[in-house]
Amino acid sequence: MKKSLASTVLSVVLVAVLSGCGGGANEAATELHYPHLTESGDIQEMTAGAAVMPEFLKSQNENVALIYKAVAQYSDLLEDIPCYCGCGESAGHRSSKDCFIKEVQEDGAIVWDDHGTKCNVCMEIAVESITLSRDGKSSKDIRTMIDAKYQEGYAEPTNTPTI
Repeated sequence: MKKSLASTVLSVVLVAVLSGCGGGANEAATELHYPHLTESGDIQEMTAGAAVMPEFLKSQNENVALIYKAVAQYSDLLEDIPCYCGCGESAGHRSSKDCFIKEVQEDGAIVWDDHGTKCNVCMEIAVESITLSRDGKSSKDIRTMIDAKYQEGYAEPTNTPTI
């Protein structure tokens, strides 16, 4: 069942027409107010934890919300996977996880980022990575596959440390 759901979500995401990534440089804010609009135009919103989805998902297709839920479950994996949409430069992201989750605080609260809702590349990489993990692939193998697939024809990857 998990594999068919992941395949369905991947198909929907790949067909969905989402706007491209980009925006201006993002400078780290010393104090965030939630929801918060970043300089790159992304919305960041804090919730009590992974069980509470951010308000900005209410206006999105239900499959986008499912992807955000999956990202919360697989955030450790996505910290090891680069994004190839250009968000490293435009939004200061360090990995694919940052397109969806800015940070998980010590008390479990999550600062969500809506960047992923606006970027097909971000969605594809997250769904592919999670699907490969569910299929039993290691983080290192997934990283190798994502790097190989997105190395040509996409923006420079985020500066994600190698595994």
